[in-house]
Amino acid sequence: MQDPWTDLRKFTAARIALGRAGGSLPTNALLDFRLSHALARDGVHAPFDPDSLAAELRPMHEGIVVASSRAKDRTDYLLRPDHGRSLDEASKEFLTDHRPVDDCDLVVIVSDGLSSHAAHRQVPELLKHLLPRFDESWRLGPIVIVRHGRVAIQDEIGHLLGARLSLMLLGERPGLGSPDSLGAYFTHRPRPGLTDADRNCVSNIRPEGLSPNAAAFRLHQLLCASRQNAISGVGLKDEGSINHRVSSDAPVGLTEPPS
Repeated sequence: MQDPWTDLRKFTAARIALGRAGGSLPTNALLDFRLSHALARDGVHAPFDPDSLAAELRPMHEGIVVASSRAKDRTDYLLRPDHGRSLDEASKEFLTDHRPVDDCDLVVIVSDGLSSHAAHRQVPELLKHLLPRFDESWRLGPIVIVRHGRVAIQDEIGHLLGARLSLMLLGERPGLGSPDSLGAYFTHRPRPGLTDADRNCVSNIRPEGLSPNAAAFRLHQLLCASRQNAISGVGLKDEGSINHRVSSDAPVGLTEPPS
């Protein structure tokens, strides 16, 4: 008789109904696990190339800035999380000197985080769908690409550039089935000292999770609500966007009915 768990495998990528060989996993299941584990490790340690990413994003947005956190290298970044939460002195001085004359509504920050694969694979596609959604009422600041950044570095960058909102895009901690998942975090009135309660997050941005187009739709809705209500974090709720499906072929701003 067929194991009833087997039918469930077509509905999830989770490791269920793997079978067994004696008291162990079958060879194929074991090899698949080891491959996923290796890909997750590669996601954490793979080098990040901010200059090539900047070249890819430049056709979408005029202002691209490359900066660095206080983390000297990948090892320092992993062992000292605090070094990834603030800029090095050279980057801090550069952003201070290049603050826009008029404060901007939004600054976008991109970093490798814990998966450089996520930054390189998902950010261009996400911004391709997100940036055109902002109409002329939005004043967009530069896109700041940061080496070895963690989420809280968005607060310092947004504050230095006088941004009303800061949006941080960075690689999430790789899972065994998601080595290239991107997370998006934003805060209203970014400034040093904010906590996770002051942020909103849209996670698992990748083709196999929340598609970049759907993520762009949701982020735009939330950012508009944040600007209108002057709030972010636990006080800002996602009102309804989760119930809508966005077609990858639909024009910007159009959504399909709830599925």
